Amino acid sequence: MRAGFVTRQVFGALIQGMQCLMKTPSQRQLKVGEELRHVLAWALERGEVRDPAVAGTPLTVTEVAVSPDLKNATAYVVPLGVVIGEIGGDFKDILVGLDRAAPFLRRYVASRVRLRFAPKLSFAADTAYDNSEHIERLLRRPDVARDLEEVIDGEHKTGPEKKN
Repeated sequence: MRAGFVTRQVFGALIQGMQCLMKTPSQRQLKVGEELRHVLAWALERGEVRDPAVAGTPLTVTEVAVSPDLKNATAYVVPLGVVIGEIGGDFKDILVGLDRAAPFLRRYVASRVRLRFAPKLSFAADTAYDNSEHIERLLRRPDVARDLEEVIDGEHKTGPEKKN
């Protein structure tokens, strides 16, 4: 048995196990999250938040994850044009400022989105772009590229033969 085949089986089982643990959001959660994202991004773009830590920084909301009961929402924010890892502690100050402005933003959202309850807002840094950039750098390394070529070539050579 090939080592790659065993690895794929183990990896597939691991992914299936993780999917069982994580529930996918409902259509309603996705719609509400997208609407909240638009409203929050609009508020940040227009400078509605007067907190000194937030006021001078251009921010965007990349995603809003809403709880199944729609009472809690986590907004993932990222500064425009800056990698989060580069600004470090300054971004923590921005997140603290957003948390201070959360009651105001909750009222702002309540006035613009028709929901039975205005969700309690929390803010987190969106590190997806930083992580993808790190993975890209790793994949461009010569030793990793060589290993990937060997795996691809090995699969093509030892793959199942076509039956006539």
